[in-house]
Amino acid sequence: MLLWHVHGSWTDSFVRGPHRCLLPTLADGGPWGRGRCGRDWATTTEVAPAELRDVDPDVVILQRPEEIDLVAEWLGRRPGRDVPAVYVEHNVPRADPAAARHPLADRTDIPIVHVTHFNNLMWDNGSAPTHVIQHGIVDPGDRYTGELPHGVALINEPGRRARVTGSDLLTVFADAGPVDLYGIGAAEFAPAAAAAHPVRGIDDLDHAALHPEMARRRVYLHTARWTSLGLSLLEAMHLGMPVVVLAATETTMAVPAEAGAVSTDVSVLVRAFRELLHEPDLAVLAGRTAREYALARYGLDRFARDWTALLTEVVR
Repeated sequence: MLLWHVHGSWTDSFVRGPHRCLLPTLADGGPWGRGRCGRDWATTTEVAPAELRDVDPDVVILQRPEEIDLVAEWLGRRPGRDVPAVYVEHNVPRADPAAARHPLADRTDIPIVHVTHFNNLMWDNGSAPTHVIQHGIVDPGDRYTGELPHGVALINEPGRRARVTGSDLLTVFADAGPVDLYGIGAAEFAPAAAAAHPVRGIDDLDHAALHPEMARRRVYLHTARWTSLGLSLLEAMHLGMPVVVLAATETTMAVPAEAGAVSTDVSVLVRAFRELLHEPDLAVLAGRTAREYALARYGLDRFARDWTALLTEVVR
């Protein structure tokens, strides 16, 4: 299959299936030619655009509207007509979400695959056939120690995207205990308000370094108001961490209450955060529930089975 490397974590899970993937690669990388980016993906082959006319992929995995024209230009075939294709929608609609029309809404030749049921509900898909294949996570292992009585959040660009990501809420939680922040731009993050405890922006780390640092913290905080289901939340649950989660978008379906706390009432979440910080045994029990649930619902085997079933049908 032909697949662009767009979202690193999702692609990392996808290419671990039983299929061979061709990754477009350009000398200068960029959004249309990232290739593997140095990752050890045994099922993938990097391919230059000029070589694509000599290959015959069974199916194309689209993730951005512009890729439809790129396939026609590079492959010499129109996706959905000359070569089977599916379109993976990773995101919630951005503007006027109750009325947002999907870019492929009226195409009946390319199924839209949403990564959450919430996304499928919110997008106006028109007459396009739709499917939901929920995330699958590469299990980082049960690594939770909770030795540091801190909360931890993973937010990219927390300064610029404060309302969307909920980084403006971190100082509210910091009234109950320290909060450590990781992600792109975390080191430069300056909270807008003071709190009883610090909100400390640390760094943007790769998974190998990040997961053990997360697991040392006692509670994972997920504050996003409007985003697709964050893979960092699912990774925290796989690590065995208790989670305190804003009940927005898909999170009410992804997180059982016994895994920590899920609510739209921030005061309820702050109370739960404080309790988990000061009751490490309770935090361990909540983390076990989180891990068990995440393994059952967001495991890699289920993800691969769902994708194989859909791709088999599309190619047929």
